[in-house]
Amino acid sequence: MKNAKYLISSPSISKCPAPDRPEYAFIGRSNVGKSSLINLLTEQNALAKVSATPGKTILINHFLINANSKDEGGWYLVDLPGYGYAKRSKSQREQWLKVMNDYFEKRENLVTIFVLIDSRLSPQANDIEFLEGLGEIGVPFNLVFTKADKNSQAETSKNVKTFLNKMKESWEYIPKHFVTSTVKKSGRKEILQYIEELNVQYKDQGNQILEQ
Repeated sequence: MKNAKYLISSPSISKCPAPDRPEYAFIGRSNVGKSSLINLLTEQNALAKVSATPGKTILINHFLINANSKDEGGWYLVDLPGYGYAKRSKSQREQWLKVMNDYFEKRENLVTIFVLIDSRLSPQANDIEFLEGLGEIGVPFNLVFTKADKNSQAETSKNVKTFLNKMKESWEYIPKHFVTSTVKKSGRKEILQYIEELNVQYKDQGNQILEQ
């Protein structure tokens, strides 16, 4: 990764930057380690600030990655407000659902969503429910198992396998998954390499549309 910078926090899709380059969104439950993962990917410790009181503000946070000095090219990394916050009121939960559904269904340059799962835990109902919701609206996603350093390698592998087996009960296709540790800096290279592969596909698809 060459560079990364914060762009804007938007309360709705209409306020987001122009959909003029590929976009990758990151989302997960409270305390899953999303800010830490974004900081690991970008190698900037304070880029995504770790909030002491998560879930209060429902904003779509855009970061511009690998653009040139004129902000041309590159891709968007998006930090989305997470799900499963117990302290959200009913109206806040409804607002979150509206903003997120709008984003998932209408953001035309969204390539895939990275859904973060805590590798220390057995399958959680709200994670499974969220993935099923993405499946219903046909949004591509991948799984990122976080905090692998908090358990033994055997325990992490067991929990990842259990989660994937749980998905197999209702999913025909299991998406790509990554296991990460911000302490050991593992998983970073694999995720960024995958994004670069998707960027090439995105560019190729754009060229095909222009040629038609």
